[in-house]
Amino acid sequence: MDISIVIPLFNEEESLPELSEWITNVVTEHQLSYEVIFVDDGSTDNSWQVVQQLHAKNEHFKGIKFQRNYGKSAALNEGFRAAKGNVVITMDADLQDSPDEIPALYYMIMKEHYDIVSGWKKKRYDNTFTKNLPSKIFNAAARFSSGIKLHDFNCGLKAYKNKVVKCIEVYGEMHRYIPVIAKWAGFRKIGEKVVEHRARKYGKTKFGIERFINGFLDLATISFVSRFAKKPMHFFGLYGTLFFLCGFLMSIYLIIAKFTVANFALTNRPAFYIALVVMIIGMQLFLTGFVAEMVSRNAPERNSYFIEDKIE
Repeated sequence: MDISIVIPLFNEEESLPELSEWITNVVTEHQLSYEVIFVDDGSTDNSWQVVQQLHAKNEHFKGIKFQRNYGKSAALNEGFRAAKGNVVITMDADLQDSPDEIPALYYMIMKEHYDIVSGWKKKRYDNTFTKNLPSKIFNAAARFSSGIKLHDFNCGLKAYKNKVVKCIEVYGEMHRYIPVIAKWAGFRKIGEKVVEHRARKYGKTKFGIERFINGFLDLATISFVSRFAKKPMHFFGLYGTLFFLCGFLMSIYLIIAKFTVANFALTNRPAFYIALVVMIIGMQLFLTGFVAEMVSRNAPERNSYFIEDKIE
């Protein structure tokens, strides 16, 4: 199979028929074998009924329905597990991503041998102050911390080698950082393509200010996890040891001064209590690293979701 198209959705019943027809026309024109995997992230409207109707008309359309809303990362992770195509393409269900981009993304993976190609919505139709400006700040921070030169990390329109999606795990709200996760997994040929961004035709945006805040928290998380997930002791142990040594040396100095300097009141010195606190912090950091090391070696499966229904 040439292409698997994974589409997370939440309350998008109006856009699904038009999107499915558009996808069918594009892949048929370019003679690509395909499957479309709709992942219903606990929609409360008739989205799942629409997916069932689409499957009844065209067996290439498949679906996974979550029992409740888990978020986009969970939807993508389940879609990646089910994908069988040589190239896996992700896109949003709201018609703001154009299916006309699919062939070009496919050929960049197959002929130019990229591991990942990320879309860049150079011209956007979103609100400047509530979405565009925060997005620019977020992307600049992501580029700086990851070293990956992409303009639009959060673009939903991306293409991957099948091998990539089978080797990575997307959880929490880490869908924004799939290129970073993939680079961490050893996939380094990451490209970018300018793609069309369309104005929303149906429904309303799911973006809120909390997503902007969460984006930076997730960036801090992925930066730490990518470096220390398998070796937390290297972080906590290092700083714990440094803190403990600083406190210990300060204490030794004060104790020596107690016996060599006349009228030296040890317990009246603020430095004495600072030294004790620094030593305690060092010990706590070291123990945190030890516990984190044990947890990382015995962590259970993180991705487990209740799936209510499935169409294959």
